Amino acid sequence: MTAPSRRFARDTNNKVIAGVCSGLARRFGISRNGLRIAAVVSCILPGPQFIAYVVLWVVMPKG
Repeated sequence: MTAPSRRFARDTNNKVIAGVCSGLARRFGISRNGLRIAAVVSCILPGPQFIAYVVLWVVMPKG
């Protein structure tokens, strides 16, 4: 059995929009859906969360 990939890359297989949340969840070993919910909830609050998502979309390589 192989270990799950822990590299910093967007997940192209389990993506909803760009695979950023799925890639980060895979990298840090947390729930994909939990991170997606946290990202959506955080975008309701004031701050640069949406800009951070777009920057990660551009910076993270496809995996």
